Amino acid sequence: QVQLVESGGGLVQAGGSLRLSCAASVILFTFDTMGWYRQAPGKQRELVARITRGGITNYADSVKGRFTISRDTTKKTMYLQMNTLKPEDTSVYYCNAFSFDGRDSWGQGTQVTVSS
Repeated sequence: QVQLVESGGGLVQAGGSLRLSCAASVILFTFDTMGWYRQAPGKQRELVARITRGGITNYADSVKGRFTISRDTTKKTMYLQMNTLKPEDTSVYYCNAFSFDGRDSWGQGTQVTVSS
């Protein structure tokens, strides 16, 4: 069973930065894609950024130019560097991994709160 553990959330002022980490229990090449999603209270979960096994990335329009997704295969960890944070970025952020065998795995989430 795949386990994903997020860390790095917290409280930050608008304009600040945070880096989220997602540590996987298996090697990252197990996954077809990995991504970060977020869900604010009363809203649907939305894709923030995604990276494919081949390293292709894509981002939600709302975070382009501010957030960067990356990974370190030696550490079995995916990252989300978040710069120039805005109050509307406040959400619970979830790590996701989709395996070649069709398994869809999620982390427990980490809270990001951006104060104005």
